[in-house]
Order: sequence, then C-alpha cells, then structure tokens
Amino acid sequence: MIIKAITSIDSEWTKVIDYAEKCSWKAGINLANAMRKEQFTEWERVFIAIENDEIAGYCTVAKTDCIPDVPYTPYIGFVFVGEKFRGNRISQKLIIEAMAYAKKLGFKEIYLISDHENLYEKYGFSVIDKKTAYWGAEEKIYMQCLNNNSIIEIIDGLKKSIN
Repeated sequence: MIIKAITSIDSEWTKVIDYAEKCSWKAGINLANAMRKEQFTEWERVFIAIENDEIAGYCTVAKTDCIPDVPYTPYIGFVFVGEKFRGNRISQKLIIEAMAYAKKLGFKEIYLISDHENLYEKYGFSVIDKKTAYWGAEEKIYMQCLNNNSIIEIIDGLKKSIN
C-alpha cells in the first residue's frame, strides 16, 4: 500500500478524477469536479492510496470544506475507500498521512466535517462545532491538535496498530 500526495502536475491526477467520478459515494463527483477545475492550489493536496497499481481510496487536505463562513482551516476532506479495499484501515492510513502533512506545513490544528458518530474520535479528533452544510444537513466539525507530542503519539500508535 502506497499513500501519495498529488497535485495537478502528477500523472495520477486524471486517473483519480475518473475514479472519484465513478465511485459509489455521491460526493466523489464533487471531488472530480474540483480536481478538473484545478481548485486545489498552493499547499492543498489530494492524497491517494494505491494497492497493486489500483486506486484504493483518497482524501484531501484543503483550505475549506462544505461549510462556508467558518474560521477553521485546513480540512481533511473527501475521505473515501473503495468497497473492495475496505476493512484494511486505508482511511486510517490516509488520515495519518494528511495529519502529518498539515503538521509539516506548520498548522497547529486540522479539521474534518462529518455526520458519522464515533469514527474520527479514534484518530484523536473532537467535535468543536455543529453547522449546516450547503445541502441542508447538520454536520459536526471535528478538530485535532497538531502542535504537540500528542499527535506524534497518536500517529505512532495508529501506525503500530496497522502493522
């Protein structure tokens, strides 16, 4: 399993657009459109998981997410793993790499928006806010601190649990 951060100049970019557009998750089309329009700029990245030259999943690190007018940044977004790859902790691996990337860039926190219960807490995220997304559903805004040793301990612990 390889986790790789990509931008529009990488050879996998169009392959990920096609994969996201055709995936079973309805938000995949939104990622494909954002990638096609090259809306990822500066330090923003799409992270992909590759298994045997096949895309297994993806997530993003971006300035914004689906809730406008909030003071939080950056976000881990579009976390998706293909059905045949589920159960292998690929989303965990993607999230670990995304958090490590944001920390390396100097961010003190990272955010994530979801309506899932008890999923992101195991990665050290805590709910800090609830807001209505553009499609009308109330979503939770999670935060994870990146500015202390706790994130390193979480990442190390999660990596050990993967292996």
